[in-house]
Amino acid sequence: MIDRRPSVVVRCLTASDVVATVDYARENGLGLAVRGGGHSVPGFGTIDDGVVADLSMMRAVSVDPGTRRARAEGGATWGDFNAATGEHGLATTGGIISTTGVAGLTLGGGIGYLARGFGLSLDNLISADLVTADGRQVVASATENADLFWAIRGGGGNFGVATSLEFQLHPVDQIYGGPMFYAAKDAGAVLRFFRDFIETAPEAFGGFPAWQIAPPLPFIPEDRHGETMIAFVACWAGPLDEGEAMLKPFHDVAEVVAEHV
Repeated sequence: MIDRRPSVVVRCLTASDVVATVDYARENGLGLAVRGGGHSVPGFGTIDDGVVADLSMMRAVSVDPGTRRARAEGGATWGDFNAATGEHGLATTGGIISTTGVAGLTLGGGIGYLARGFGLSLDNLISADLVTADGRQVVASATENADLFWAIRGGGGNFGVATSLEFQLHPVDQIYGGPMFYAAKDAGAVLRFFRDFIETAPEAFGGFPAWQIAPPLPFIPEDRHGETMIAFVACWAGPLDEGEAMLKPFHDVAEVVAEHV
């Protein structure tokens, strides 16, 4: 549980608001935290006795289907992003949870379901608009402030406040997939199978195993709610008519207690 108490929270609407917030923190000797999607497990989006630049009202996403590019403001979530790009049958590697912030995930690397085919989120980052610690607005890309661009692609939020980010998109219309739950006793078989399967699986296949407490969802038998299980979340971004065949081996390796595919 994160319990930090900032002195000031500024709800920014524009990049100019971010500049003013950064300047205020610097001029008053206060620490600064940036809240994008608000999904940081370590609590990087808040700070004790400092200033929080809250970007949660800066969530616009624009898409250019001709160039297959999208630009997201610093407070946009992957739910916002995917909803906008999905209207055009396009996507890029994003978070596995829709409430995760686009900026935070990308600046930290960005692992997602589409990573095997399209790389990490940072591999698809074309440019970013940043506010630096001295209050300057700069663009970082492969051709402009290239050293800063290198740093933000995986270096976290230490090099500036990202007010917008531009991404390369890829054709992804629909996917076939979802979670499958197995009894804990089958974890060894499931994990060994996945280890071997993923070595030769097509790049359009993504997913991950995880220990989970079975949640009280309608597709899980009520008498299994709260049980520790091994789960696998699959994502097939190839031809839809091949999806069922791709997931069949996951049904053969052990009994699937519940699924939502």
